[in-house]
Amino acid sequence: MKIQYEDKIFEVDKKTKISKLLKDEIENSKYPVIAAIFNNEYQNLDYELNEDGKIKLVDISDKQGMKIYRRTLIYILSKAIRNLDLDYNIIVDHQLYNATFCEVEGKEILEEDLSKIHDEMRRIIKKDYPIRKVIMSRKEAEDFFNETGTSKGFLQFTLKENKEIKMYFCEDYFNYCYGELANRTGITKIFEIMKYKDGILMRYPDSSKPDQMSKLIQYKKIEWALDEYDDIHKILNVNTVYKLNRAIEEDRIKDIIMLDEALHEKKIANIADEIAKNRNIKMVLIAGPSSSGKTTFAKRLGIQLRINRIKPVTISVDNYFVERKDTPKDENGNYDFECIEAIDLKLFNDHLTKLLNGEEVEMPEFDFYEGTKKYKGKKLKLEKDEILVIEGIHCLNDKLTEKISKDQKYKIYISALTVLNIDRYTRFSSGDTRLIRRIVRDYQFRGYSAKHTIANWPMVNRGEVKNIFPFQEESNAIFNTSLIYELGVLKAMAVPMLEEITKKDQEYAEAERILDLLKYIKPIPKEYVPSNSLLKEFVGGGDFKY
Repeated sequence: MKIQYEDKIFEVDKKTKISKLLKDEIENSKYPVIAAIFNNEYQNLDYELNEDGKIKLVDISDKQGMKIYRRTLIYILSKAIRNLDLDYNIIVDHQLYNATFCEVEGKEILEEDLSKIHDEMRRIIKKDYPIRKVIMSRKEAEDFFNETGTSKGFLQFTLKENKEIKMYFCEDYFNYCYGELANRTGITKIFEIMKYKDGILMRYPDSSKPDQMSKLIQYKKIEWALDEYDDIHKILNVNTVYKLNRAIEEDRIKDIIMLDEALHEKKIANIADEIAKNRNIKMVLIAGPSSSGKTTFAKRLGIQLRINRIKPVTISVDNYFVERKDTPKDENGNYDFECIEAIDLKLFNDHLTKLLNGEEVEMPEFDFYEGTKKYKGKKLKLEKDEILVIEGIHCLNDKLTEKISKDQKYKIYISALTVLNIDRYTRFSSGDTRLIRRIVRDYQFRGYSAKHTIANWPMVNRGEVKNIFPFQEESNAIFNTSLIYELGVLKAMAVPMLEEITKKDQEYAEAERILDLLKYIKPIPKEYVPSNSLLKEFVGGGDFKY
């Protein structure tokens, strides 16, 4: 067989492992190599090659590489608890920056036990045990589940379309993980566990600085929003894929949808009431990462403000770009339209100040083709019962509105903070939910393929990390646009879009990863989605025009 790695061609025998073929490259890598992409599919380093193809090594400076690092640490944590025969069942709850909170089911973890777990994890990592990926047929898996009496990984067996069942073994310990694990325990040397609330907070590096422990940043408001939604959906008994699927099978999903949508409406109404209480507030600023549903949220908030006798007036920050020739450039020499310096801050603040003082201003309209602001006679004057509503990536950054006093501003951070668990060890990430939303929206309304959306997603993420996430705790309110049922609706639309991506495409590995997650969720007809739902911004057919 012929195997290509970078500019090298290797002649190898069938069943040669990637770890053996590229032993020198793996050992001499700047950062630890944790996986590989072979013919555009993620593979364990012990994957046996059986066809011609190309290999790309994945180290922990790669975002997906760091996800594998994190999953491997969770696996080692679970193994350490089992090795010590401690009566703790952990549930991966949510991610807090570069840390993962693991809830301990039904009890509080003791400090002395946490110290033992930490030492046992260190021992397991130092021993550098192999982690074996075992693929079973359905018959072999059935025998395995009957023999062991385990429920670990059983969800994959319940899906009849699954012809192969995967399990990871390390010594005599076994468990299942949705996604690849490292092939050895020794790669996860940088970590820390600490008591947090009643459970465990696991820390690890950031992919941007993979050789050092990341700084612990606590986003208290985000965490509160996650906990609130988590608690509500636990009460509704639909906080896991299994429970959500049961609700669909038992024809209870319409009730779940109505309750979820009612929760959104209540939260939006509460925010509008809060704004109405403070008559000093003259400006509502809304920011959030891509595909959070900002446009629909702003429209629904506008309705609730009107109920409070406040008329919203929308201003688009996009009309205040600096002239094209003055636009800053990034490190590659390309125009950086996402940096705050790309906004004409002086003009923007001048107009805001005049509007809040009751003066009339002529509003610009930015011509993106010519790269210049144009004035077409559109005048705006703010009446006493009106309030400015501004939406944009920089809206939480006070530099955008630096001339306006804080007591006149009300800042709202919105995002799809997912609270749905696949199993004890795997939660759907908020980033994946937003990516699936964007794939569906881009395909339907912007004419972009799923391949195009996936290819551009890392660039979108970089802009969010720089311009939105650092300011989220400065908001006055946080609104979670996540809907527990949405992946069931998005699945039916996203799957055929993702299946258009072929194995020859670089985006195939990411498409397959998402498809592998979605296959466990039962579809929900999009006709079940209420016409004013935030989800309609992505699936179409809603009450609002965009």
